[in-house]
Amino acid sequence: MTVNEYNQAVDEYSDRLYRFVLKSIRDTHKAEDIVQDSYEKLWKNVENVNADKVKAYLFTTAYHTMIDRIRKEKHSVYADDLILPEQGQENNYTDLSEILREAVDKLPEVQRIVVLLRDYEGYNYKEIGELTHLSEAQVKVYIYRARVFLKKYIGSIEAVA
Repeated sequence: MTVNEYNQAVDEYSDRLYRFVLKSIRDTHKAEDIVQDSYEKLWKNVENVNADKVKAYLFTTAYHTMIDRIRKEKHSVYADDLILPEQGQENNYTDLSEILREAVDKLPEVQRIVVLLRDYEGYNYKEIGELTHLSEAQVKVYIYRARVFLKKYIGSIEAVA
């Protein structure tokens, strides 16, 4: 991969990579750091990465970096940092996208990632499997389970409105 191909990869994929990470972790600063780390790793391996495979390399690297940070943060959570919802508080939502975001946040990590890659980023099952190191069948199962959960969580549109 040449320097020009690297710069082209930055131009073409940085926004999509950032959106993917941001939808997964919901923290702009951490998302920016993960994207930057991904491009830094690409730069360090620029001689070993084929320009045709740069998109998959970037998304795979970002995915694994994000998972590593999530796992690291889970080990460092303190009880003082937890905010518990008040008893008797009702959630009266009028925005369907807010309800959907809340539902996606409640998904297990791997289900949330594959649903975001499939439904928000438009990857096919095979590409998602390559990015996440899952088989195509596993990807389909996780997406199915996530969609069943989302359907149950959201319920009927009349209940939401």
